[in-house]
Amino acid sequence: MHAYGGHLYPCNYSAKRSSLQATTELLERMSRANPVVIFSRSTCFMCHAAKRLFCSMGVNPTVYELDEYPGGKDLERVLLELVGGGGNAVAVPVPVVFIGGKLVGGMDSVMGSHISGTLVPLLKEAGALWL
Repeated sequence: MHAYGGHLYPCNYSAKRSSLQATTELLERMSRANPVVIFSRSTCFMCHAAKRLFCSMGVNPTVYELDEYPGGKDLERVLLELVGGGGNAVAVPVPVVFIGGKLVGGMDSVMGSHISGTLVPLLKEAGALWL
């Protein structure tokens, strides 16, 4: 056990914390690297629908399939904390969409933005659309 922030933690806590911090930093870099980034699962129908929506608009999203990506489980843990998958959730609700490095949310948020007319301006601002 060792102390960190006034609390006692198992000796491997700092290693887990630094691993979590590294994964969080990786997620931040990944989400900012391209105008539209989707964290997905290859077998998820809603993820497929999100990808099709963006492609039909002329947007080429960068897609990370969490079930196929090395370190996908670690990314899922960070995404779950980020999107608040619920107290008992064990898997991140996908898709998780970032536009211009900012979290938009899941399919419900993307579709809500699309229907309300705010999605296209977001995409233009991020440089994903030029029309």
